[in-house]
Amino acid sequence: MCIDDPTVSWHHAVIGADETGWWIEDLGSKNGTFVNGAQVQREALQDRDEIRIGSAQFLIVDQAEGEAERRAAVAAVEPRRLTRTMVITPTASPFLETALLSAAAALGQRSGKELGALVRMSLALPSAGSTAAAASAVMQAVFEALPEARAAVLLENEERGRLETANGWWRSEGACPGPEVEEEQLRRVMCNGEARLLEGSEAGNALLAAPLVSADGCRGVVAASSGGGLKLDQGHLEWLAAVAAIAAPALDSVRRLEWLEEENLRLMRETNLRQNMVGQSPAFEEVLRQVAKAAPADSTVLVRGETGTGKELVARAIHAGSRRNGRPFVAVNCATLSEHLLESDLFGHEKGAFTGAISQKRGKIEVAEGGSLFLDEVGELAPALQAKLLRVMQEREFERVGGLRPIHADIRLIAATNRNLEEAVRAGTFRNDLYYRLNVITIHVPALRERREDIPVLASFFLARLLPKAPRRIAGFSPAARRRLAAYDWPGNVRELENAIERAAVLGSSELIVPEDLPESLLENGAVESDEVSRYHEMVSAEKKRVILAALEEAQGNQREAARHLGLNPTYLSRLIRNLHLKAGHAKAE
Repeated sequence: MCIDDPTVSWHHAVIGADETGWWIEDLGSKNGTFVNGAQVQREALQDRDEIRIGSAQFLIVDQAEGEAERRAAVAAVEPRRLTRTMVITPTASPFLETALLSAAAALGQRSGKELGALVRMSLALPSAGSTAAAASAVMQAVFEALPEARAAVLLENEERGRLETANGWWRSEGACPGPEVEEEQLRRVMCNGEARLLEGSEAGNALLAAPLVSADGCRGVVAASSGGGLKLDQGHLEWLAAVAAIAAPALDSVRRLEWLEEENLRLMRETNLRQNMVGQSPAFEEVLRQVAKAAPADSTVLVRGETGTGKELVARAIHAGSRRNGRPFVAVNCATLSEHLLESDLFGHEKGAFTGAISQKRGKIEVAEGGSLFLDEVGELAPALQAKLLRVMQEREFERVGGLRPIHADIRLIAATNRNLEEAVRAGTFRNDLYYRLNVITIHVPALRERREDIPVLASFFLARLLPKAPRRIAGFSPAARRRLAAYDWPGNVRELENAIERAAVLGSSELIVPEDLPESLLENGAVESDEVSRYHEMVSAEKKRVILAALEEAQGNQREAARHLGLNPTYLSRLIRNLHLKAGHAKAE
């Protein structure tokens, strides 16, 4: 029994019988079950017992008694309102039964068919995950109500300033641009916000158009025309207006969601592209633009630039902005391993392929399956490995060392070098065909001296990253230290700058990083005016100049010989001569 009372639980109580007789049991209801006024959990029932559940009362009557006496007992119970509950599965609704609606249409009940089309469209729109799917649901409703129709959902493209077909269909022929009608007429429907029936010289030329009006205004039109014997009338116009009124909010929501998803992807791509790349100079922004263009493609990219400029960061940004960003990014430094070790590291090897190969090993190319393989310092590859890499790029397959079975390589190759590959090709140390395979898209990363605007930004970035582990509180850089950082040429580029900031953070003693905390190479740079340097460093620089000039004079200008006399590395002496701005005439390289 179903009792129409809000105080009665969904499953309130159960009445049953066994060998001992009838009983009632409460099923954990919120408001309780009562027998003869007392609340019970399980109770045996006797003749004339009164049961109360919510506002309903029941009387137990022994059926063995006479019929007249039983009727009198039942009549004594206070009458209550009788209720009943009907249950139906939503999908079993007659409004969704095509056969029933078609039968109603055959009897001349056109409104039944049109109403059914509206109901089905209303059910389909909330689950539409795209503009095309929502427009398709509208088209389906149109074709149910308007046989032999040509129809379309036209939405405004605000960037192009014109209406574009989101979904157009001709029932008998398939996809089409939509009803043949001037955009000016559809614009009038949008501007006025009124559905219109435009009749031509023949019934087949009649056009229905209804505006898609949402909270943000009118953003499109639903249009339909009939090419058959169906004559469009006011009823059809009223029905299409209802279609537009129901569909407009759904289409607006889907388009807004698509825009948000695209904007989210754009912001994610921009964030991924930057990774740990920091800068604001025009040269840096140009690198970012090139990365943004190259990332979505699957083409090979060659990143060029001096050592320490951040070529691997550029490669990682390209991977992060590509469709492979959910797959591995595997980096290999071609200059750090011998030819045989690098071959095994790249291609892998089979068990027993050489001494020490005690088990099978997957190479970096296999590990990068589906992702990106970054070959740093690719110009250092040995000729034999150049040939094998060329095969990977051409055939997209390779073999492990000691293996016979070709393995498919689904990778994107990104390479980097600080060498002049064109000169290496002319010298015969780098394969010409491999060079052209690598040089599909080239991105040049400028040296730090070519983007001095980024030096303060990078310095602050590196310092902020060090602060949590710094041995003391550091508030920033003194003005003199900033000038020193900006004036230096940074031959080691970003890597040298990062090391210099870490050194200053560890060795400094005040809240501000001052010039004395910076490496000597920066203090030896004479590009900063003398009043910015302490007298101590002036005296040190002057003494270094005197000692170096004396050694060069003794060695008759030969730098290598002068370095030997001073006990210095020739490269370090060359840097000192450059930083101290000694005249070229005093020194000559051997």
